[in-house]
Amino acid sequence: MKGLQLLATGGALPGRVVTNEDLSRQVDTSDEWITTRTGIRQRYYCTESEDAATLAIAAARQALARSGLAASEIACCVAATLSAPTATPSVACRVQAALGLPENRPAFDVNAACSGFIYAIAAAHGLLNILGGRYALVIGCEALSRMVDPTDRTTCVLFGDGAGAAILELAEDVPFAVTLGARGSEAIRVGGPAACDTAPITMDGKAVFRFAVETMPRCLQTVLERSQKTLADLDWVVCHQANVRILDASIRRLGMPAEKFYRNLDRYANTSAASIPLALDEMRENGLLQPGQKMILVGFGGGLTWAGVYMEV
Repeated sequence: MKGLQLLATGGALPGRVVTNEDLSRQVDTSDEWITTRTGIRQRYYCTESEDAATLAIAAARQALARSGLAASEIACCVAATLSAPTATPSVACRVQAALGLPENRPAFDVNAACSGFIYAIAAAHGLLNILGGRYALVIGCEALSRMVDPTDRTTCVLFGDGAGAAILELAEDVPFAVTLGARGSEAIRVGGPAACDTAPITMDGKAVFRFAVETMPRCLQTVLERSQKTLADLDWVVCHQANVRILDASIRRLGMPAEKFYRNLDRYANTSAASIPLALDEMRENGLLQPGQKMILVGFGGGLTWAGVYMEV
């Protein structure tokens, strides 16, 4: 089966920067408390004129321009988000209209929280193989600042807004390996527009930590086995940027060099489905992604869900 190659990336951040010091004037917390427990130093929040869709459109437009492709060459558009501004039209349909993507191609959203970008990649890969086409536009976007309780210091310090996009190409000589899974649990919960409540994000931090530290190494090992690669073969592991303690504990379990795990949590906080594509875009901007490099993307989060996929540059 043909695998996926990363052709181009794009990213978008909203206009408001919120530091730990800013939050310390809002709730009973401090820069030291947040940094030592999470690794986060700042995050971005949407202004009144911004939302997950506007960020997605900006990131997607940038990725398409960098790819050198025409809009007509995009065979499908899949967006991952849990914070779309409207239940319908979906973010992906808004992107389709804004970029002038063909109308006879699928465009839809998926919600697998922090694993969503990889779920979207898996869906796009299936569509390319079933419906034909060579290129897919996959997006992760969130406006989580609209969904947090600003008085809850255990959650309001963790999340940020942003969007990342990737143009993926079906490649003959790249193996395809993916793992997806779910364990129904309300350890992370967000009220929805059609629910009996519109509660903000709530989280059982200890349960989520145990789940993530168990799941991330297992997920990575599964993708390695299915791709017939080893840890030594990988140039990068790009994980969902949730918490520095989760990343550190998982790296210790794997016995893998920490420098292979890209991190930008300190600058963006937890952006859920946007965290992995934002990291990929930042890596591309900084010249860290080079042709021929091999990497695994790993996500874990609300649902509870997990996902991993092998990809080459």
